[in-house]
Amino acid sequence: MLITINAEKCTGCRECIESCPYTSIEIKGGKAVINEYCQFCRTCLSVCPEGAIVEIAEEGDKQKADLSAYRGVWVFAEQRDRRIASVAYELLGAGRRLADELKTELAAVLFGADGDAARELISWGADKVYHCGDPIFEKFNDEPYAKMLTALIRDYKPEIVLAGATPLGRSFIPRVAARLKTGLTADCTALEIDKDTGNLLQIRPAFGGNIMATILCPDNRPQIATVRPRVMKRIEVDHGRKGEVVPVNAVNLTCRTKVIETLKETSDCMVNLQEAEIIVSGGRGMSNSKGFAMLEELAVLLGGSVGASRGAVDEGWIPYLHQVGQTGKTVCPKVYIACGISGAVQHLVGMQSSDIIIAINKNPEAPIFNAATYGIVGDVNEVIPLLIKKLKEGRQ
Repeated sequence: MLITINAEKCTGCRECIESCPYTSIEIKGGKAVINEYCQFCRTCLSVCPEGAIVEIAEEGDKQKADLSAYRGVWVFAEQRDRRIASVAYELLGAGRRLADELKTELAAVLFGADGDAARELISWGADKVYHCGDPIFEKFNDEPYAKMLTALIRDYKPEIVLAGATPLGRSFIPRVAARLKTGLTADCTALEIDKDTGNLLQIRPAFGGNIMATILCPDNRPQIATVRPRVMKRIEVDHGRKGEVVPVNAVNLTCRTKVIETLKETSDCMVNLQEAEIIVSGGRGMSNSKGFAMLEELAVLLGGSVGASRGAVDEGWIPYLHQVGQTGKTVCPKVYIACGISGAVQHLVGMQSSDIIIAINKNPEAPIFNAATYGIVGDVNEVIPLLIKKLKEGRQ
């Protein structure tokens, strides 16, 4: 569809300019025109007193899809090195709740791994698992993943597809949505069913985490959403649960590129923040990369991982994979120690669900103390060495 302004009817009253949240309408030659910033929110359609703003069909616009053919909830079960990622179990918990509310089937889709891993997904709530163990999926590559998932969706027509908002999910799920010409809501933190329409309510932070937006995809199927790890709760595993594993054939599936080698960063402490029970995180208050070497020593003593705010990553003191927050990872450890982090809302979005938050900051007015369970007002370069010393003494 296309939104346009009938110049003959337009009087230049500026009502539409005041209504537009994207500053995408301007006056030229005494008439309103729509510029390239238009997001098709349709707010302007109802405010024009002359009825000059209209929505017209573009050539190639498809007719409204028959939504009745789509049934079922699907979860893409991510795996690495033949091990199911924890986000898959979290999504199965969320998918089970949605499927029960819609009175439909919950299925998981697994590429790579083996039959045992597929059957394990049934224990975690799936009624059915579509499994393809072809060698082409041994190492992740966007192209075959997108082709296979798109083909399965076209064949079986699920109404909802969920995937993890992980580097893997963020990489190929948008390709799937584009191929299917449907909507995709990224980085969801909550999912609900609209009781009146049956549509999926996809809830995610917006405007830097300052508001929570509810997004719908009412006219196309499937409704696709990626969900942040560690925000959904797993259901109880039931090893006696029965279900069906459907083998999927990857014959004629081609790929123009090949993954030769995957390099993993090595460190004395874990890097998988989303699995860590203890995270020691640093911000700009650490001053330099040497400060993060001190945090890594503390994390090793505690058996935890090192995290960071975006500010510290932007300074180049620590790699991006350690970043926690709106543009990094969402974590939910038992203990989160925030060192030299002021507590911007973008960072809080990624860690505020931690069981215990310990904040160390020399500014007593820092926003991080509002979210902290315990707070220490002091210089991190003095407090952290004392903690390390005490932990070492305790070990001796």
